[in-house]
Amino acid sequence: MSPVAGARVPLLPATKLVAEVPPATVSGAVFNVATSVIGAGIMSVPATMKVLGVVPAFLMIFVTAILAEISVEFLMRFTHSGETTTYAGVMREAFGSLGAVAAQVGVIITNLGCLIMYLIIIGDVVSGKQGEGEVHLGILQQWFGIQWWNSREFALLIVLIFVMLPLVMFRRVESLKFSSAISTFLAVAFVGICSVMAIIAIVQGHTQMPRFFPQLDQNTSFFDLFTAVPVIVTAYTFHFNVHPIGFELEKPSDMTKAVRIALLLCAGIYFAIGLFGYLLFGDSIESDILINFDQNATGSAVGSLLNTLVRLSYAFHVMLVFPLLNFSLRANIDEFLFPKKPLLSTDNKRFLTITLALLVSSYVFAIALPDIWYFFQFLGSTSAVCLAFIFPASIVLRDAPGIATKRDKMIALIMVIVAAVTSVIAISTNICNYFGSSSS
Repeated sequence: MSPVAGARVPLLPATKLVAEVPPATVSGAVFNVATSVIGAGIMSVPATMKVLGVVPAFLMIFVTAILAEISVEFLMRFTHSGETTTYAGVMREAFGSLGAVAAQVGVIITNLGCLIMYLIIIGDVVSGKQGEGEVHLGILQQWFGIQWWNSREFALLIVLIFVMLPLVMFRRVESLKFSSAISTFLAVAFVGICSVMAIIAIVQGHTQMPRFFPQLDQNTSFFDLFTAVPVIVTAYTFHFNVHPIGFELEKPSDMTKAVRIALLLCAGIYFAIGLFGYLLFGDSIESDILINFDQNATGSAVGSLLNTLVRLSYAFHVMLVFPLLNFSLRANIDEFLFPKKPLLSTDNKRFLTITLALLVSSYVFAIALPDIWYFFQFLGSTSAVCLAFIFPASIVLRDAPGIATKRDKMIALIMVIVAAVTSVIAISTNICNYFGSSSS
């Protein structure tokens, strides 16, 4: 394959040659991939461990990581065998214009949903959450009391203007490698602080013994276990950033290495936070575990300090993840709405319009819909599972360039069947539970 000129600089004018911009580094790609993967998924992993138990959750975290690596390998191999440099492009080569539209819509729905979740998480941290008779105060409210300026609406607006807006103005993924490195460090720090808190709680006898296997009773059926699958799937959906990151590298094999390292790191982080979170809060874990940290699980002054640090570390992590997902979202929206327009960077008005529209829409939805569990359920059962597994596997089964082996097609077929079946069961179970709770 001979990539188009400017493939390493997807938003720069085509007249500027690739040679003018140095290729991205593998370490930068690892940080960008890891940041794309971790995102908001880490917040709901402890809740899935509560549903599944420790052993099934461990298996699901690592099996899904392996499947994600396989699907990325499929995606990039078929991309390099064609004449495109985008996810939508490789879908177009396999299924025509309808395939390209499906990929673009999938990225738009998934990324916009994730951006909304990030703002919800930030709102939970700084301004707290109320619901079902419980009140969880945010950090600003604990420090200064409930004031008009630390309300959810105002605090998120300040974060959007002074933190998000400058970061989303970058026009290369590589430009975000330093913020992604800091973001990954903050995620590791988050897990480290949680582990210290869990150890303190264990010593003081404040922990609850986690369930190693799911507990099925009159309130939890076997099919309810499938509702945890979309959360893990969404936590590993980063395929929308594979092309922007991969085509800024010098060699295609570097992307495979970066993805493998990043997924190994993220799988360890997911399992650690799931286990430590469960040890700290047991069955009282919220869908966004950061909400639980308004309680002093260790009952000490050190525990109170750690509670504040753990919430702040992840709030800043999410702020730094936001521009990375916004990058691919903005590019796909532009390609979807203006396929015949010149490159986005050549039109400052269009670039600013799309950027500001995404920020405003994310803010409005985050204020209106303040619970991330429903987003995980919806995205993981629909657009996210398509982007992560169904679309890459379908490209292999279609095999337009004729490069797939029998083993590839067997794995792809199993991937499609498992993804489709689990998603249908999860959607059906959620619908039944919703109407069942409404009628009661």
